[in-house]
Amino acid sequence: MIYTNVCKHCHKVFKSKIRTMSCNNCRNEDSDILDDIVQYLKLYPNSNALQISEELCIHPYVIIKYMDEGWLGEAHGEFSKLPD
Repeated sequence: MIYTNVCKHCHKVFKSKIRTMSCNNCRNEDSDILDDIVQYLKLYPNSNALQISEELCIHPYVIIKYMDEGWLGEAHGEFSKLPD
């Protein structure tokens, strides 16, 4: 089966054997951004999208979009006050 896809970056219509969000030309852009985010999260694992956005100059919407696409996970933790 061949799928018709639209690239989320350049909006080019292309066909592929799998459903994908990026064309081959723009896939490197995704890869570079994700590598930067992963490196940052290794150093600061409890960061949120706004903190990552400010540090890496990536729009928070882009980070949330990667989460929606399944590239980045989401953790739900609890914060508690440390004893004095």
